[in-house]
Amino acid sequence: MRAAVIHAAHDLRVEDFQNPPVGPNDVEVRITNGGICGSDLHYYHDGGFGAVRVREKMVLGHEMAGVVASVGANVTSVKAGDKVAVNPSLPCNACKFCLEGKPRHCLNMLFFGSAMRFPHVQGGFREMLVCSEVQAVKLPASMALERAAFAEPLSVCLHAANQAGQLQGRRVLVTGTGPIGALCIMVARQAGAREIVTTDLSDAPLVIARKVGADQAINVRTDADQLSTFNADKGYFDVVFECSGSAPALASAIAAARPGAVIVQVGIGGDVPVPLNVLVAKEIQLRGTFRFDAEFEWAVDFLSSGAIDVAPLLTEIVPLADAVRAFDLASDRTRAMKVQLSF
Repeated sequence: MRAAVIHAAHDLRVEDFQNPPVGPNDVEVRITNGGICGSDLHYYHDGGFGAVRVREKMVLGHEMAGVVASVGANVTSVKAGDKVAVNPSLPCNACKFCLEGKPRHCLNMLFFGSAMRFPHVQGGFREMLVCSEVQAVKLPASMALERAAFAEPLSVCLHAANQAGQLQGRRVLVTGTGPIGALCIMVARQAGAREIVTTDLSDAPLVIARKVGADQAINVRTDADQLSTFNADKGYFDVVFECSGSAPALASAIAAARPGAVIVQVGIGGDVPVPLNVLVAKEIQLRGTFRFDAEFEWAVDFLSSGAIDVAPLLTEIVPLADAVRAFDLASDRTRAMKVQLSF
């Protein structure tokens, strides 16, 4: 079968890949749609991110949906022909964090398309995927699979919302309006946020942000003063989702947050300076957020019910054979929000 395989920075190839055999507790999925994520783009452009480096060739991808092709002898939750969203996380359920109810911090996590371990965990951008039964989440027969492929990034944003706490009636700022920022807007709106303001350095994603729930969208490259109006009287926002991973965005978030606000750091970048004096003086809570746990099945429910409509975020579905073009398109924020591969 064919797969999208990264060998090194800017060395992405569509080539043959051999699947492992289907075990008694496994599900074989014919992948139909796979969304290109920011981490996939880091592997494509930089060969990794932070200390995580590609040290051997690796199939990319962790946002996948498809149709069950076959199941192992012990599998009961799905059958051949069922549509499924694939949860890329497979915790060990035995380490101290799993036993504490925090499987996202599993010490032995197997996460599709990740170079954090060696040998790397091969990803889901392939025509056929073998996963554990617990990773294959059944979908309604009528659900569009391109919508189901949004389950993983939506899960990330639902977990970020859990980290933020109460959102109903809150004034929310989202800094960085890529796919994750846009989904955070949608989650905040679904949770009853009173007002949502978002920022970015490009106009194109801000147009989409307005469509999916932002009350105000600010281009901080061309109109930084507009955001600074929220700094008056010690700040305005109750909750901030910082989705860019950049130092200027975090600084602006701290300045615009009111005393006692919660800032959830969603975006990942390098080490950044933090204005600690302001953070301390305003008693702001800066919280990290990492992946998701039960939120994956919540995401499937939101998507299947239509309560969260991700259609405005999907820019183009590109055939696997044109994977390099798909990655180049996904890298251009003036033209693309979310690009998917089709298999």
